Amino acid sequence: MQELPLSPDNSWLQGWNPQALRLDSPNYGPRPAGACIDLVVIHSISLPPGHYGGHEVQDLFTNRLDWAAHPYFEQIRGLQVSAHFYIRRDGTLWQFVSCDDRAWHAGASQYRGRSNCNDDSIGIELEGLEGEAFEDAQYICLNALCRELQQHYPIAHVAGHEHIAPGRKFDPGAGFDWLRLQSGLNFPSQSFPRL
Repeated sequence: MQELPLSPDNSWLQGWNPQALRLDSPNYGPRPAGACIDLVVIHSISLPPGHYGGHEVQDLFTNRLDWAAHPYFEQIRGLQVSAHFYIRRDGTLWQFVSCDDRAWHAGASQYRGRSNCNDDSIGIELEGLEGEAFEDAQYICLNALCRELQQHYPIAHVAGHEHIAPGRKFDPGAGFDWLRLQSGLNFPSQSFPRL
């Protein structure tokens, strides 16, 4: 598979990646004044868990999920969440919130001496189940996206949800290949969680 090309520096408009399919989420807010957007948080999600290829994640992030469509959805009824990006199993990239804004993906969190990671991070959801493997197309897209983000924001750290909310969250989990991500980026090793 071929790497996705980087887009020119001036092609992003107000935090929106032109290569992503755009679907605006109402679940976002402004970042605090002076926030330094220097963290990428990687998550995994599938709805219902272990089911791939549907529209349920997009529906969740846009508050349109049919809570009665599956028994699992009762457990998350009324949840209002979002991420900046979502990468499908086939590598398709979706964007729900401008990177200039604060998406609601991290929850109670702390990393590199700061709390409230939503304030200064960009959240990327991978279609998958925590602990299971991810697809080649997802790594290709994720690598290209991280390089793009580093061109537009002072990204200095990449972590999983499990690293910023240990004991509360476990994604992306053991199936995520951190060394593969690291080898595809020019980030220093200290940018990543200790493996």
